[in-house]
Amino acid sequence: MPADDTLLPLPLYSAAQVRELDVRLIAAGTPGFELMQRAAHATWRALRRRWPQAGEITVLAGSGNNAGDGYLVAELARKAGWAVSVLALGAPDQLRGDAATAHAAALAAGVRVEAWHDGAELRGVLVDALLGAGFQGELRPAYATAVEAINASGLPVLAVDIPSGLCANTGHVADLAVRADLTVSFIGLKVGLFTGVAADWVGDLVFDDLQAGPSIVAQQAFSALRLADAALPRLAPRARSAHKGSFGHVLVIGGDRGFGGAALLAAESALRAGAGLVSLATRPEHVAASLARLPEVMCVACESTYQLPTLCQRADVLVVGPGLGLQPWGRSLISVAAASACAQVWDADALNLLAAGQIELPADCVLTPHPGEAARLLGRSTAEVQADRPAAALALAQKYQAVVVLKGAGSLVVSADGHLRLCDQGHPAMATAGLGDVLAGLIGALRGQGLEAFEAACLGVWLHASAGQQLGELGRGLAASDLIPTIRQLLQEHAPCLQ
Repeated sequence: MPADDTLLPLPLYSAAQVRELDVRLIAAGTPGFELMQRAAHATWRALRRRWPQAGEITVLAGSGNNAGDGYLVAELARKAGWAVSVLALGAPDQLRGDAATAHAAALAAGVRVEAWHDGAELRGVLVDALLGAGFQGELRPAYATAVEAINASGLPVLAVDIPSGLCANTGHVADLAVRADLTVSFIGLKVGLFTGVAADWVGDLVFDDLQAGPSIVAQQAFSALRLADAALPRLAPRARSAHKGSFGHVLVIGGDRGFGGAALLAAESALRAGAGLVSLATRPEHVAASLARLPEVMCVACESTYQLPTLCQRADVLVVGPGLGLQPWGRSLISVAAASACAQVWDADALNLLAAGQIELPADCVLTPHPGEAARLLGRSTAEVQADRPAAALALAQKYQAVVVLKGAGSLVVSADGHLRLCDQGHPAMATAGLGDVLAGLIGALRGQGLEAFEAACLGVWLHASAGQQLGELGRGLAASDLIPTIRQLLQEHAPCLQ
C-alpha cells in the first residue's frame, strides 16, 4: 500500500548505502549484535500488532545477518510462549559473527531448528529471513523452492527488511520473490521498496531506524528522496490585485484526428491547475467540441503550421504531444515547437517522434515517458527499463539534458545532474488512458506559475498520484478527467491561493 508521509522518512538508500550506515552506527558505539536485537524486537512488535492471536510462527532462515534477525525473532516468540520452528536453508554451522550468536540464542531458548526440505511443514505466520538487502539476480534453486512454498502456503507472511528475491536498489524481481503481507525494514529505507513491481511483493511497510542518531544518519549519502507534502515546493500566494497575465500562458499542441480528447484533457488540467491563460492548437474538426466543453480555453484550428509560430511567441509554456500522432501533421507542428524558446513539457507522441530522431529537443524541457516510451528513447527494451528504473530515468535525463518523469508504479523524477525523487503515492485504479495527458497539462500549469522544471515535475507528479490514490479508493472505473477537480483541491490545500 502507499506509504504514509507522516510515518516514513524521506531519504531512500541503495543496499550499499544502508551497509555504510550500519558501519557508521557500529563505529559510533552500537555493537552489531545490539542492532540485530533491535531489528528482531521491531519485527516482533510489528508481527504481534498485525497478528496478535496467531500464537505460532515458522521462520525461514538463510545464512547471513538477515537470518540472524530471524533467529532472534524466533527466540522472542518462544519466550512469549508461541509455538516456534525454524527451517534453515543456510547451514547453521556456517553462520558467522552476530548471526551465529543469534542462532545460539535461539537454541538456548528452546527453538527447534531443522534443515529446509521439500515438503517441510509451514505453520502460523511465516517469517521470511532468507535473504537481505544485498541480494541481486536470481534465486538459487533451494531458495526458489522455499519461496514458492511460502507463496503457495496461503499463510500470512512477514518479510524481514525486504522480501527475499526483490532487489533493494531497483525494485526488480528477476524470477520470483516472497509475496509479503507485511515488510519491516530497518535503518534506512531502500529505493527498491517503492518502485517497479515492489508494491506487488512488499505488502504493508513498517520502518524502524534502530535508534540511529540523526547526526549519524545526516552524514550518510542517499540515492533519492520520497515526494511528500512537507518537502515539496509551493506556489506563492496570489496578490489580491493579481491578473491572468501573471500566471502563465500555456499552449497545448496536439489532437490529431481521432485523438482530440488527449489534447483537451491536457488543456483542462492546465486550466484547473491555475494557469492564467490556456490555448489549444489542434485539428480544425476538434474546435467545436473543444469550445463546447472548455469555452475558457482559446482553441485555434491548425490545418498546417502557418499559425503556430505566432501562438508560440505568445505562450510561456508549451505542452507538446497529447494526441499529436505520428503523421505529417504532428511532425510539422512539433518542428515549430522545437524551435521555440518557451519552457516545454513533452509527452506521448512528442516522445515517440523524439525517439525516432525526427526532431531535436529544445532546452528547458520536462519529458514524461511511460516505460515503453522510455525504452524507445534509450534504444532498449521495456523490460530493461523496468529492471532498473532509477538508472533508466537518469540515463534519459543525461542523454537529453532535461528533467525526466518516468511514470509507472513508484514514478521517478530526475534532473540531468542526478537529483532523484520518488513518488510512492498512487492506486492501481489509475491504470487507464488519459492520465498522462492530465499530468502533462498539470506540469505545464505549474511551470507557467513560476516553478522551475524540476520543482514543477515533482509537485505535479505528487499531486497527480495523490489525487489518484484518493479517488482510487472508490474502485475501478476511474476516468482521467475525474482527477482534475481533486488535483485542484489538493493544490489548494498544499499551497493556498491567498495568504
